[in-house]
Amino acid sequence: MFVSVSAHPGSKPKPLGQLGELSRARVIPSEFKYNKGTEIFGEAEPADYIYQVADGAVRTHKLLSDGRRQIGAFHLIGDIFGWRTVQPIDLPRRRSSIRTVRLMKRCSLEHVAETDALVALDLLNMTTSNLQHAEDHMLLLGRKTSLERVAAFLLEMDRRLTAAGVMALPMSRRDIADYLGLTLETVVAGALTSSRMGILGFLGQTQRQIVLLDRVRLAALDL
Repeated sequence: MFVSVSAHPGSKPKPLGQLGELSRARVIPSEFKYNKGTEIFGEAEPADYIYQVADGAVRTHKLLSDGRRQIGAFHLIGDIFGWRTVQPIDLPRRRSSIRTVRLMKRCSLEHVAETDALVALDLLNMTTSNLQHAEDHMLLLGRKTSLERVAAFLLEMDRRLTAAGVMALPMSRRDIADYLGLTLETVVAGALTSSRMGILGFLGQTQRQIVLLDRVRLAALDL
């Protein structure tokens, strides 16, 4: 699993899997700061801890023996992770590459869940959300065309990341390509096609800030 941590001021991301404030679970989490490229959690390591993104975004991935990478999910601020390999990356316009992640003992959280119905329900909802996302991602990779994949990604990020009508993507186009199982050129072509159709527009030189101009037409592309 690979972690990319990058926060955007003013954004209000909607979680993929979140356990609210960890303090509510009566377990005090520890906070650690990581530099860009530092591994946080490896897939082969014992899953002793649960992690929560306090500042930034997280990407989880697997590598094939030839170096090809498949990103399984992007976790945003507040999201819980801790099931594969993790490293932080930088966000454009942010000078510091230090990012913050909270962690807590998995056994401690499970112990609290045994006596706290709300925490147990949060864990169930979080697991259900992650499983649903995994199923949707499997369908995306297995059956959708390249344009449908790009549209599905933009709709997902719009639901989770949009602030004041602007979608500020914390991941690179290479990350997006590895998430969608496409080449970088295909992702760029799909975005440009949507732009020419009047569905979206770009802000800034990096084009990571996107304005959705027609959500209905974008949804129509994601069959």
